[in-house]
Amino acid sequence: MKFQKNKLNEKNIINNFLKKLNFNKKGTFNFENDAAYLNLINNKYKIAITTDTIIENVDFFKNDDPKSIAQKIMTVNLSDIYAMGANPKSYVMNLCLPSYIDNDWLNIFSNQLKKLQLQYGYYLLGGDLSKSNQLIISATFFGYIKKNLDVFQNKYEFNDDIWISGNIGESKIGLEVLRKKILLDKNTKKYFINKYLFPTPCKLGPKLAKYCSSMKDISDGLIGDLNKILNNKAGAIINIKNIPVSIKANKIINSKNNINLENIINAGDDYGLIIVSNPRYRKKIKNIALDSKTKISCIGKIIRKKGIHFDSQFNIDNFKEFDHFS
Repeated sequence: MKFQKNKLNEKNIINNFLKKLNFNKKGTFNFENDAAYLNLINNKYKIAITTDTIIENVDFFKNDDPKSIAQKIMTVNLSDIYAMGANPKSYVMNLCLPSYIDNDWLNIFSNQLKKLQLQYGYYLLGGDLSKSNQLIISATFFGYIKKNLDVFQNKYEFNDDIWISGNIGESKIGLEVLRKKILLDKNTKKYFINKYLFPTPCKLGPKLAKYCSSMKDISDGLIGDLNKILNNKAGAIINIKNIPVSIKANKIINSKNNINLENIINAGDDYGLIIVSNPRYRKKIKNIALDSKTKISCIGKIIRKKGIHFDSQFNIDNFKEFDHFS
């Protein structure tokens, strides 16, 4: 599709790039109303809601692929929805667009959104458009979960298992590659950069909801997010060898590159799940992960002694948790 240059306006953006994302759902009024309806499935379910914002030069670079930016705004929200034990239903999105955004950029961006919507099963309910000096994208997601289920972030019992889905640190390595702090061969470089540019959410949440005490996505790093679960009311003992690191990442950690396990253990943007669960559910959790073809690792347990402790000499005293304002 060819577009005229310098013809961006609200009507053009809505008609050419956003209407295709509402999937003709009745409650959207095809984006011809100033608000929308969200039809609930039935009274057996409740709505889960989350919202996130990504900002140019904070969460992505100005020249990043529009596909990557679409992937990030969807993943940060989907990851929270799945961590609530919910399935995504729909979302609203606000776009603050700078002057360098054109029709071609919006076409690539919206097509990636549509691809992800079809993959994960949700649609765009509406949103807002405005001009800005930099690209800012905000989305609020609505999911659904059975009314009798509540998934908490800081509920647990002593001796509960601590599980991690996927691998940690790959997005961090990809970022360091882009910053030219790690030098790799062409194929390995591409692998890690893609992990940074195109993160994916873990869909296990809804399947694990009734077997977990707490669940949280790893967006701000393993240590930081685990500390949020512990909430200064308990501690955790972690088995270093069980921390899930991919073969490719291990090779980099064990090479002369300026990165080690301490560097990636609190790196964010991997979007796996931390699951805290009673040991009696170990077999069930393993089978659910196996059926879903998802890697899952039991890395430790909840203990009374506050703080995060390791089964070997490993110091995180100087680590700082991720903070949006630091």
